[in-house]
Amino acid sequence: MNSHDVAQDPRLRAIVQAQPHPLLFATVSGAHLYGFPSPDSDFDLRGVHVLPPELVVGLDEGPATIEVAERRPDLELDLVTHDAKKFFGLLLRRNGYVLEQLYSPLVISTTAEHGELKAIARTCITRHHVHHYRGFAGTQWDLFCKEQPRRVKPLLYVYRVLLTGIHLMRTGEIEANLVHLNEEFRLPYVPELVARKLEGPEKATLAEQDWGRHESEYNRLVGVLDEASVASTLAEEPSAHRALHDLLVRVRLR
Repeated sequence: MNSHDVAQDPRLRAIVQAQPHPLLFATVSGAHLYGFPSPDSDFDLRGVHVLPPELVVGLDEGPATIEVAERRPDLELDLVTHDAKKFFGLLLRRNGYVLEQLYSPLVISTTAEHGELKAIARTCITRHHVHHYRGFAGTQWDLFCKEQPRRVKPLLYVYRVLLTGIHLMRTGEIEANLVHLNEEFRLPYVPELVARKLEGPEKATLAEQDWGRHESEYNRLVGVLDEASVASTLAEEPSAHRALHDLLVRVRLR
């Protein structure tokens, strides 16, 4: 299933439309966004819901996070949405996950406020987002190293995260698709790894003799990420607090 088909999938749209609170947006994340879904990959949907005022200011508070899991023969799906206040707060921190969800081109549901939020969120991006990408890459690398046999999936996540972080530090732009990123970086081993993931199961494994090469590449790319952070011209702190506050008030009271 290509990117257009994923975004237009009526099963995903139906689940999004059935949510109990209005959504600012819902997008596809995970392997489909990153450009390497296996034939048996599930769908990771992420978004922002808006609680009504009575579930914010009263004694009975609504859920800051809603999680939905669908497991049926034709579909495996996880949908996670945060209330607008929680999501906006995460944008003001060094959180790459929410940026990737916000800017995902695989859009299941959108609103005018989604577009406004994307414009505001550009002033949330700082040089310190490097800590998110460096930390996530390290976690995935440790997972890859501990497994026997070692799987292709966590290794692809390592490369995806490192290249996304380097690209962000250099350009201020979010790009989460490894295939698109590699048009810039041209790492010769990425197309083969992606092809194996696209054609095989989620638990496809890596040949042991390739271990040393990938260890060297991991260490090299961590160094490139650190250098890109030092040289980055991105802001030190986000400047979107007032704009996010005003948007939150408007969507809450509309």
